[in-house]
Amino acid sequence: MSETRTRSFMDIALAQARAAAEAGEVPIGCVIVCDGDLVAQASNRTLADRDPTAHAEMVAIRRAAEAMGTERLVDCDLYVTLEPCTMCAAAISFARIRRLYYGAADPKGGAVESGVRYFSAATCLHRPEVYGGIGESEAAALLRNFFVLRR
Repeated sequence: MSETRTRSFMDIALAQARAAAEAGEVPIGCVIVCDGDLVAQASNRTLADRDPTAHAEMVAIRRAAEAMGTERLVDCDLYVTLEPCTMCAAAISFARIRRLYYGAADPKGGAVESGVRYFSAATCLHRPEVYGGIGESEAAALLRNFFVLRR
C-alpha cells in the first residue's frame, strides 16, 4: 500500500484517538481496512462500556467481523495509534489480520516489538506483517498530553 494511503488511514485512527481523549478514554484509535476500503473504526471504550477488553483494536475487530460476516479478516489491515498489548495482539492473530500498522511503541504494555513479542512466540498461529512508527510523534503526543492532564 502506498505511503500516502497508509498515512491517510493512520490519520483516521488518530482522529479516533482524539475522540477517545475528548470522552475521557485513553486516546487510542484503530481502523480496519480491507482491499483499500475502510470497514471499521473505533477508539478505546473501556470506561464507556465498563469493559476492560474494549480496547480500540478489540472493538474494531468486532465491528469488522460483523460488517464482513466472518471472524477471519484475512484480507484486512489494522491501523492503531499505539503498539498493541498482549490481548489485542492475540486477537489480531486469531482474526488473521494481514498487516498491522501502529504508531507509537509501548515499552511498558506493548506486545509486538516490546514485552512478550507475541507474534514471535512459537505458539502464535498467525503472524501479520508489522510496520511500526506510522504517525508515531502525533500518537505519542496525544498519549503524553492526556496523561499530563490526568496527573
